[in-house]
Amino acid sequence: MLEGVNKPIDIQINILKEILFKNEKLLQTLKVLEEYAKENPRFKNYYLGAGGVNQTVFNYYHGYDLNYGIKDFDIVYYDEDESYESEDIIIKDLSKRLSHIDTSFDIKNQARVYIWYNEKYGTNREKYSSVEDAVSSWGATVTCIGVRLENNELKVYCPYGLNDVFSLTIRPVKKDFEKENFEARANRWKKTWEKLNIIEW
Repeated sequence: MLEGVNKPIDIQINILKEILFKNEKLLQTLKVLEEYAKENPRFKNYYLGAGGVNQTVFNYYHGYDLNYGIKDFDIVYYDEDESYESEDIIIKDLSKRLSHIDTSFDIKNQARVYIWYNEKYGTNREKYSSVEDAVSSWGATVTCIGVRLENNELKVYCPYGLNDVFSLTIRPVKKDFEKENFEARANRWKKTWEKLNIIEW
């Protein structure tokens, strides 16, 4: 069993890579995204993040199938073209390229999240300045991890480090998240992965 808690970050990234690459669906997805990014200049700054990453690690440490409980893979990118039409082209194009992988995908241009989010929820969320800014706001430290492949090397964005994901600790990030939403998510996860440690809001 690979143990990553309290290791230097470069060692943690290597351990994360070993774990994630055991998930064949995730690895296939990363390879498709790497090739697509080479072809499409609107898709240069991207990550696969959130549940597909942290829940693969949860499953590894619980001894479960690595895709157990994973609803979908979140694919995020940043394109200054905020039009629905531009995002829709990428969603349809990527969905077609990923169709051979037996899972669901949630593909979003983070530059335009504030538009539909504020319309849907009546809020005043500000525009994210980058895809990293978006990933940094995803509600829990274990969720705020983005990965991508570059020449078969795993590039990782983890603004809160990797200790929490390796120690199965659910710690709130309060930037764009409400207490009730965090608690609902944490409690739902705890029912699926019983070893999780929930940090109170």
